[in-house]
Parts: sequence; C-alpha cells; structure tokens
Amino acid sequence: MKFGRLSAAAGFAAIALALTACSSTPSSPAPEAAANPDARAVVANFRAPVSNWALESDDAYVLSIAGCLETLTKYDQTTKKVEPMLATSWKQASDTVWEFELRKNVKFQDGTALDAKAVAGSLNRVLKATAPARAVNPKTISKVEAADADTVRVTTPAADPLLPYRMASVNAGVLSPAAYTAKGIDPMKHCTGPFAPVSEKAGQSLTLDRNENYWDGEVKLAGGEIRYITDGATRATQVQTGEADISMSIPATSLATLEADDKISVLKADSPRTSTLYLNNSRAPFDDVNLRKAATMAMDLPAIAASIYEGAAQPATGPFAPSESWANPELGVPQLNIEEAKKLVEASGYKQQKPLEIIAITERAEFAGVATIIQEQFKQIGLTAKVVTKSYGAAEPDVLAGNYDMILSQRNRMIDIADPIGFLQADYTCEGGYNLSHYCNKDYDKLIFQATTETDETKRHDLYRQAGDILAADAANVWLVNEQAIDAVGNSVQGYVQDPLTRYVLTKDLAKTQ
Repeated sequence: MKFGRLSAAAGFAAIALALTACSSTPSSPAPEAAANPDARAVVANFRAPVSNWALESDDAYVLSIAGCLETLTKYDQTTKKVEPMLATSWKQASDTVWEFELRKNVKFQDGTALDAKAVAGSLNRVLKATAPARAVNPKTISKVEAADADTVRVTTPAADPLLPYRMASVNAGVLSPAAYTAKGIDPMKHCTGPFAPVSEKAGQSLTLDRNENYWDGEVKLAGGEIRYITDGATRATQVQTGEADISMSIPATSLATLEADDKISVLKADSPRTSTLYLNNSRAPFDDVNLRKAATMAMDLPAIAASIYEGAAQPATGPFAPSESWANPELGVPQLNIEEAKKLVEASGYKQQKPLEIIAITERAEFAGVATIIQEQFKQIGLTAKVVTKSYGAAEPDVLAGNYDMILSQRNRMIDIADPIGFLQADYTCEGGYNLSHYCNKDYDKLIFQATTETDETKRHDLYRQAGDILAADAANVWLVNEQAIDAVGNSVQGYVQDPLTRYVLTKDLAKTQ
C-alpha cells in the first residue's frame, strides 16, 4: 500500500485515537490562599537513582530536584545567564585558571562549614570517577584545589570560556566530606540546599525535611517527598488522584485528560528536547548513510507531531530546534518520500536476515505509538522491524555498547551544561561519552574542538550551526519532534517555577495551602 501525505496522516490519527484522549479544556488556577507552613509536597519524578548517589551520574539530578544539592554557579532560565549560587563571584586568572569566591557563612546540613577544601574534595571525586560526568571530567577540568579557605581554583587543560556553565551542572554539586563513606555516598543531611534528605525507600522514594538553617532564607514547606515513577502514565494518574502534588514530564498521551481537570494546572514551556530515533551507526544496516537517509525519508514528521503528540510538539528539522540561535534557518522539515527511500534501500544492497529492533523506552508513554508508526512506515520501504519496550536503564548498557539497532529516546541538549557544547561533545564526537548512535566524523570533531576554545559567542554559535549541518547531512539519527516540557501541578501548590532543564523543583519558595 502506498501512503500519500493525507492518507498517512489519517492512519496516524487512527492509531493515536487508541492511545490518547481526544478532548481538552483549559484549567483555571485556584484562588490564592494562605500557605500552610506545616505542608509537605509530593513530587512524581521521571528519574530514579540507580548509581548509589554518585554525583557523576544522573542521580545528581534527583538530589537537585529534591532541593538538596547545590552548585557553585546557577544557570538562570529567565535571564539566560550564569549567576551566583554557592560562589558569589568568579574570575579567569589566566587562560586555563578560574577562581571562585565562596559565599560566607554557608553550612552543610550536618552543621559543618562549607569551605574551599570541601568543594575541591567533592569535585575531585567526580573527576576521578571511573565514568566521569559528561560536563565535568578530566578532558574539561584537569585540577581543582583550595587556593585559600574561601577560594576554589579550577584549572582546565585548555582555555575554556564556558567553565562557569560547567560549574552550574548538577554533576558539579557539592556534598559535605561526611557524605563520602566506605560504603558509598550518603546524602542524608549532607547537602547545603533548602531541604535535607532524611530517609529513603530503595527504588521508591526519598523523604526530605526543611533545612531550618538554610543560607538563603526561609523555607516555606515543612518538607517533601520525591517519588521515583519512571512510567509517564502513572505520573499523570498520581497528580490527578492527588497522590502527587507535582508530576514532571507528562507524556502527550495524558495531556488532554489532565487539561480537562480543574483541580490541576498543566504547565508547558519550550524545551531543548528532541524526540529521536537513534540509529546505530556502527553496524549494519545503519552504518550505511543511504539507509539512514531512507529511514528519515520514511517518516511523516508533521503527522506524527499532530497525532501522537496532539500538537504539543513541532516536527524537527534536525538536531536543533529552529528557534535556537545556532540552528540553521535554511533547514526544513524532512519530507516524506517513500519512493526515493525505497530506491536508497535497494541501492544499498542490504539484505534483511531478521527484523530490525526498535526499542521504545517506557519512561515516555507516547513512544509505543511512535514506534508502531515507524514500524508501519518501514514496511513501505522494504524494512521489517519489531517493537520492544524497555526502561531506559535496562536498555542503556547495550545501547552504549553498540548492541542494538534503533532506540526511541529523547535528550535535553542543554541539561549537561546550559550550552550546546556539552551535548555536541558527549553525543556525537568520536570519543563522546554519551554517543548512543556511535557516530564518528573527524571533520565534525575538528569543529567541536574549535568551538570549545572560541570566546566570541557569535563565532561559537556559527560553529555549532556548522556541526549541526554535518549531523543532518550524515543523517546520523532521525530527529522526530521538538518537545515541550510539560508538568502537572495540583492547585494547592504555590510558587512552582517550571524548569525546562529539570534541575529545580523543591525550592525555598515552593508552598502549599493545605
């Protein structure tokens, strides 16, 4: 059967109707009421700690969301600038040396003082990790030391104009020396933030109490709980039933139902997050650029955005969103072209022995529907695929090792550091630590190396654009849709500020009326 654009869109809509609700009305916020100082907030988080709280891992995001872990600097989503946090100021002493002045009179939750020695100790443990963080690692930072009690000196292997951005990464968070034990990292009451972890149910939740001595003033909530709920539909259900006050990263398949509930406010923000069909460039068939281009041509991206995502996402033009200053404005949405895709498959000489596997991660409920569409579209170009569902944690070891065909996942490209360089280095350089697609292009690597030392922002952004053009020309992956960040918040919650980079939820200003 040959799909034209209209018939493909109609078919996608039919699939989507089985997966999503089909009506919505805007929610109305509850009238402002007095905050309850004894209230506690429950957050349904999409990420669970899996690395014994190692700060070089994604566990650091859980501690940051929980209002526990803090960093020397902070990237402000409103001003788009790096601002003071545990450090009040910083300066570049030389091309490769930065000095950060610490805030006075800050104490860890265990009562010990924050000083330069404690900060250096925390950062050096991340640098010495077997698998260092993507933003903070020996390739980007060669040494951290205490210049004096209140000054942290950071030395880089080469000039790095973006080091203050790296110090805002949650992986550069600071824990008390007492947190590092012979049995591993213990974050309980060893942070500097507004909330202190007091207990954990392994694999289920983290409970926190108010930090009565927080350096930045009064903390409005008495405490909170972070629940580890990797299934998106369950997160949506919990905020609707009142089991959770805030549910993060709501899947598009639950959007209509939540928007129709007047007890909930649904918050949306543009997000540097692109849903992507990652292709394993290191083995057949996708080591052939023609097969990768064929995979892109088989997709009707506007129809996917309109149906599965119910208009809450925009079809992607490449690795960047068109609104980003480093995106190439001349790149359009790739067009559905079944006939040309079939020719590329035939010209490649690929002979299929068994079905290709599409992994749809369970953290994103809509990926099951997207995978079904891809499976159907691949049939049109002569590729047979099967869909399997796995949690990302279960899939990641094989994906990083190159033992997979395709995986549907999504990545916030500003989450390692609030600049594309972290994403472009980690995800696509030949030695990138998060190169899921196992892509390697020496010309691309040269551009990225040049960008890491470029101090002129305009020139650096042009280098990013050139790098993105190479990725698009090589069809390294199939970039599907640019997503929005979608959170659902119960109407008793006050002071919640949505963070599209998913770093901050339990803050000192968050409150509840009951």
